[in-house]
Amino acid sequence: ALARRLSLYDATCQVAQEVAEKIQERNRYQRNGESSAKLNVIIRSLLQNLQEKIDQLKDLLLRAVSTHQITQLEGDRRQNLVDDLLTRQKQLQASYKNEGTEPDVIRSSLMTGGVKRGVTNPWLLEESEETRGLGCDDLRQQQRRIIEEQDAGLDALSSIISRQKQMGQEIGNELDEQNEIIDDLTNLVENTDDKLRTQTRHVKMVDKKSTSCG
Repeated sequence: ALARRLSLYDATCQVAQEVAEKIQERNRYQRNGESSAKLNVIIRSLLQNLQEKIDQLKDLLLRAVSTHQITQLEGDRRQNLVDDLLTRQKQLQASYKNEGTEPDVIRSSLMTGGVKRGVTNPWLLEESEETRGLGCDDLRQQQRRIIEEQDAGLDALSSIISRQKQMGQEIGNELDEQNEIIDDLTNLVENTDDKLRTQTRHVKMVDKKSTSCG
C-alpha cells in the first residue's frame, strides 16, 4: 500500500510539472502567433489526469487512516501534502484559462513539481518505529516521558554545574588565603631585612671604634 501511494504521489507531481511546462510552451506559441489548439487539448487532458490522481491519493489516504495503517498524526501530515497538490492544481487551472500569461505559479510549480534524483520524497517520510501504530494518547504519554527524561537530564546537569561553582568558590577562597600568607611572609622578610641592615651598621660602627682605640 505504501509503495502504491508513493508511486501515485510521484506520478501526480510529475503530471503537475508537465502541465506547467505545457502551459509555458502554449504561451510561447501564442506570443509567436502560432496555433496552440493541440497544446490546449493536451493541457486539458493533463489537468483532468491530475485531478483524478489527486482524488485517488485522497481516497487511499482516507483508507490508510481509517484502517489504522498510519496514525492520525501521520495522516494529517500527508493530508497537507495532498492539499498542496490541490492548490497547485487550482493555480495551474487558472493559469491555463488565463491564456498568454505566465504567472509566478507556473515557475514555482516547475521548481517544486515532481520527484527528482537525490531529493527526498515527502510522502516517503515514514513515522519512526517508536511512534508507528501509537494513538494520540500513547503519543502524548511518550512525549511526557521524553520531557521527564529531559528534565532529569537537566537536573543532573544543574547539579554538576552547582558543584563546579562550589569548587570554584572554594578554590577562590584558598587563593585568597594563600595571598594573605604570601603578604605576611613578604612583610616578615622586609622586617627581617631591615633588622639585618641595622645590625650590620652597628657591627661596622663597633668595628670602627675598636680600630680607633687600638
